[in-house]
Amino acid sequence: MIRQVVDVHAHAMPMGLLQFLSDEGVADLSALDDGVVRITSPVSGVAEGAPIPLARAQFDVTQRLTDMDAMGISQQLVSLPPFVTCADADDEGLALRIAEEGNIALATMTSLAPTRLATLGLVPLGTARAVDVAMHCLDELGCAGIAIGSRGLGREADDAVHEELWGFLSARQAPVFLHPNSVPGGARLHDYWLPQLAGFPMDTAVAVSRLVLGGVLERHPMRIALAHGGGCVPSLTGRLDLGWSRKSVARTTPHPPSHYLRRLYYDSATFSPALLRGLVTDLGADHLVVGTDYPFELADLDPVGGITAADLAPEDTAAVLAGTVKDWMGNGLPEGW
Repeated sequence: MIRQVVDVHAHAMPMGLLQFLSDEGVADLSALDDGVVRITSPVSGVAEGAPIPLARAQFDVTQRLTDMDAMGISQQLVSLPPFVTCADADDEGLALRIAEEGNIALATMTSLAPTRLATLGLVPLGTARAVDVAMHCLDELGCAGIAIGSRGLGREADDAVHEELWGFLSARQAPVFLHPNSVPGGARLHDYWLPQLAGFPMDTAVAVSRLVLGGVLERHPMRIALAHGGGCVPSLTGRLDLGWSRKSVARTTPHPPSHYLRRLYYDSATFSPALLRGLVTDLGADHLVVGTDYPFELADLDPVGGITAADLAPEDTAAVLAGTVKDWMGNGLPEGW
């Protein structure tokens, strides 16, 4: 039996969701045998016709468990990938249907291995019905927590349409995993897979900055964990504090941004022992959790090795691997874990 290592950043695209997307005319499944799916741009956020990698583990639980064993992962909190979150779409009904079908399919998939897998249910942003989706995920589907994008239906995270959602998630103290699903920069990021390599970390910073400066985290202290080590957020903390202190338009909260940023949780998917060590130094191991981005090609396939290479104190290593996640989840790990 491997030691407990809980991965909070893992994705799946169950076959039930893929078939639904195909039936809706927004996905091309003709290249599934080649490990590729194509999802229309308003849904996926990537260029029309762009091949989206589809490893077998995205829908095959047996393959997933085999890979988890090889990676030293005992349990995963699984969320739908950003390519189905409708970040900049204008069809609210479609976004809600995708979330419903995707969450049902994902909950069904994780139920096949309940002692090792649990669902973070997708709540699409940009709609006043988001709170209803969150309630359904937590109260009816039995999801362990919630997953959100950095924006939705063209609306930013601090848009007033989300106020009821943030209030609900704060009151419930539900674990919330924020994964970027849009990119700034437009055509400047069209080449070299830059939307994922550079755009996603930047968009995490934009979304979190808006949550802070928009007063959302002051009004609603949520249990939010950020993908990719927080993206660009850690490196901007000092600059945001400087703006808060010197720019009246940015002094929107009673405390500087760092006060709120230190309350958040950050995953270990930095791909750099030095960066990970810096996060522990700045934030404390009690705000770091394991994240891999599995099973995409940019996944950390040796998370335990990467965390060990950061040369942390033994108690800090233990906290990152499986201790902090219990605090982030509030009520502890899912039953049977």
